[in-house]
Amino acid sequence: MLATVAYRAGKVLRDAPAEFSSMQVAATVRTPNEILAHMGDLFDWALTMARNATVWHDSVPLEWEDEVSRFFATLTAFDTHLASTAPLAPGVIPMLLQGAVADALTHTGQLAMLRRVFGQPIRGESYARANIAAGRTGMQQAPARFEFD
Repeated sequence: MLATVAYRAGKVLRDAPAEFSSMQVAATVRTPNEILAHMGDLFDWALTMARNATVWHDSVPLEWEDEVSRFFATLTAFDTHLASTAPLAPGVIPMLLQGAVADALTHTGQLAMLRRVFGQPIRGESYARANIAAGRTGMQQAPARFEFD
């Protein structure tokens, strides 16, 4: 599931111009950079939950490229912990999927929609046939195989 988040987010974030990060569609709507910072916070939080604690932190967004790097670093740290032999808190997996992971997928969709509004849409794809591999959670993802307009 985390590799799916990485693949989809990577597609949305790849080649996004720096100006996209500060796009403001309404006063009460987060900018793409604020959404991405929140996504990084989600995976920091998920990692604390997996370690049997619950610590939330609202990060101040970094510069766009740094925030992109931070997002993939937090996602990878969480994935690495889940793949390790470290014990997980009882019942935490459903909470992680329903919370941080589902929320990150929702925010990835928001970023995709904002790319379209910005005038730089990403191409649609048959994600069911995408080359998504467990453990591949960094920005470097396999190229899209079945894109369509």
